[in-house]
Amino acid sequence: MTHSKEIQTALEYIEMNLCEQLTLDGISKVVGFSKFYFHRTFQREVGISLYAFIRKRRLASAASTLLNTNISILDIALTYHFESQESFTRAFKSIYQLPPGRYRSAIKDLITGGISVTKQNEIKDWIITGTAPDKYQARIDTSIYHMGSKSATIYSLTDEFSNGEYGTIMQQMSAKNFIGKRMRLSGFVKTHDVEGWCGLWFRVDSALGDTLKLDNMQSRSITGTTEWNNYSCVLDIPENGAIINIGILLYGKGQTWLDNVSFQEVDNNTPTTEFVPEEVFPDHLLNPLFEEI
Repeated sequence: MTHSKEIQTALEYIEMNLCEQLTLDGISKVVGFSKFYFHRTFQREVGISLYAFIRKRRLASAASTLLNTNISILDIALTYHFESQESFTRAFKSIYQLPPGRYRSAIKDLITGGISVTKQNEIKDWIITGTAPDKYQARIDTSIYHMGSKSATIYSLTDEFSNGEYGTIMQQMSAKNFIGKRMRLSGFVKTHDVEGWCGLWFRVDSALGDTLKLDNMQSRSITGTTEWNNYSCVLDIPENGAIINIGILLYGKGQTWLDNVSFQEVDNNTPTTEFVPEEVFPDHLLNPLFEEI
């Protein structure tokens, strides 16, 4: 016997009360089951235990709060019922592979106008993270590559995505050796059935985590199915640059491969590719009468 309706009621109740005290007794009463029967039914139909599900949803909501507000990490931890900032940090890092502070500075503003993907990291020296930890997988691919014998790939695990959900394979570097230089991130990318978009990304942050320079290829993004092509992002590293973030992101459904990545200085004859608002956003009001479909 399945209880899809009752389980959906429980899921909706949990979602509405992530910041409140949630107990097995309370949730089972909402759906009209005994707590023992509800616990078994929930785990059978959802695939994980009730408390594991609540923990994962609280961490996902906390990740969104980190990206979209300036609320302190301690306050976020307490809001989502973690005993301390330390326990929150341990739990968060186990899912997103970055501690909350680094996640906030590394991931924020990666997608203009929107805002781990984390599984066991098979890609040495690279961070696998993003905004939807259960919807992507990243790994080394030994059957598809541009040169050598391996590439990195990231691919979606579901057909359903909400706005702002993406996965990324990334690295962070100190900017100290690149100050005042014009640097180019380049790599060979191949895609299969990308329904959202993907692209290389290159961002420079200050020591305080402020975004100083950004290019995520959003205005020249890669979609659909493409063979290996070389792409690049070029930015000037400002005097107050402290952290360089580089990687590839996949927004929505599909699969992409990355190989032969390079990061090198170029001369001033090479134009920068820094994000320019007018290349992404329209310069006039669209559909003001809501008549267009």
